[in-house]
Amino acid sequence: MLKKNFLKPSLFRRLFKKQTGENASGAGKPNISSMGMISFHNTGDVIAAESCLKKAGLDVKVMGPPPEFRTGCDLVIQFPIVLNLQVTGLLSEAGIKPIEIVPVYDILLEPVSLFNTKDFGDYLMIRAANMKITVRKSDLEIVNISGGGCPDVPYLAENLISRSLYEAPQPRTLGKTLCGYALQLAYEEMVRQCPG
Repeated sequence: MLKKNFLKPSLFRRLFKKQTGENASGAGKPNISSMGMISFHNTGDVIAAESCLKKAGLDVKVMGPPPEFRTGCDLVIQFPIVLNLQVTGLLSEAGIKPIEIVPVYDILLEPVSLFNTKDFGDYLMIRAANMKITVRKSDLEIVNISGGGCPDVPYLAENLISRSLYEAPQPRTLGKTLCGYALQLAYEEMVRQCPG
């Protein structure tokens, strides 16, 4: 059963004020308070929830939880808070039980990106959570897969290294562990940064 969150009046005022105010930068980026976070007990639930919500056409993103919100596994799903009822309904219908759904009302509670990009000149490496994928920029050949401690990492590396980024199988078709999922996220970010 979902944990219900009742906002204190002072917190509600802060949330409402931030939602109606301008961004500090004035850019078109949504205010932090317009977003919500969902935490889960395990990575399998995160993967299932992300698939369920994306299949329904919702704009969701898997992120790292802020330090003040470390519960369950080390991943959260960020979504537009105005979709809270729809998200709750979809997860309930799918039998996915999150730990908590909360509004992001403070910069300190903003989820953090899972991605870290490192440019080595001729090579580009992207890390997502604990997994890294490295490609040679001249021909987009995958030259290294590393990180993680899951038993399928050597299998993933064997099937991806020495192949073109756009000819290699997607990691999610090969691995079913947290490492395979993190590598899929890194792969998708690499594809986004290196259009073929």
